[in-house]
Amino acid sequence: MSRATTLVAVLVTIGVVLGIGFDWSQSDSTTRRLWQQAVVPGALSQSHAFLSNQCVACHVTVKGVKPALCISCHAANTALLQRQPTAFHANVQVCTGCHVEHQATVRMPTTMDHSLLAKVGHSQLAAGLTAGPPGASRLPVEHPGMAANESMLDCASCHATKDRHQGLLGSNCVQCHSTSQWTIAEFRHPSVSSTECAQCHQPPPSHNMMHFSMMSAPIARQPNANVNQCFLCHQTTSWNDIKGVGRVKHH
Repeated sequence: MSRATTLVAVLVTIGVVLGIGFDWSQSDSTTRRLWQQAVVPGALSQSHAFLSNQCVACHVTVKGVKPALCISCHAANTALLQRQPTAFHANVQVCTGCHVEHQATVRMPTTMDHSLLAKVGHSQLAAGLTAGPPGASRLPVEHPGMAANESMLDCASCHATKDRHQGLLGSNCVQCHSTSQWTIAEFRHPSVSSTECAQCHQPPPSHNMMHFSMMSAPIARQPNANVNQCFLCHQTTSWNDIKGVGRVKHH
C-alpha cells in the first residue's frame, strides 16, 4: 500500500469516528473544508489565523510543512532581517525547528534551538552553500552544557547588541557562557578593594563629557578623579551605590 493510499485510509477512519459524512457530490471546496476540520491539530496563532482554512499555504501533501512556502511570505520582512539579533534568518531555511504553529494560546509560538541552528549551518557548509554555520566561530571551544556543534556558533553575531561587557572581553562568548544558561555560577567578582575595574567595565557616555567633571565627580566628593578610576567613587554592590553618599538619583 502506497503512503498516499495509507493517508487516505487514515483520514477516512478519522472522518467516520468524528461522524463526518462524505458526500463526494459536494463541491471541492466544501469537501476540502471537511477534511481540514477532521485533521487540524489546533488553532493557528493570531498572525496566521487568516490561513486557517488554507492548509496548502504551508503544507505539502504527505510531506508536511514546506520551508519554501514560509519563506515566500516572510523573505521580504526587512524589519526582521535588518535587526542584528534576528538577521541570521537570512541564512536559515528551516522554520519548524523553532516556530511552532497550531497553538493559538501561545503568544509567541517560538522556541530557540541553538543545536538546530548549528546543525543547519553545518549542513549548509557541507553542501557548499555558506562559509560555515550561521555566525560560525573561528575558535570553537567546548563548554559544559553545550553540544559540540553549538560551540561553533558565533554568539556575538546575534547577541552583540546585548553585550554587557561592551566588547571588553572579546566575542568568543563560549569561553564562559553556554547556550542553556548565560549566568555563570562559578563567577566571583574581584575583591572590593580592587583598583582594576576598567579591565572589565567601561564608563557610561556621560562620563566622557563635561557631565563627569561638573556633576559625577563632585557628587562623589572626588573632584580630581579620572574616568578610569571607578574604584574612587563606585562600590561593587551597585554602580549607583556611591562611596560615602549612597544611592544617587541624577535625573
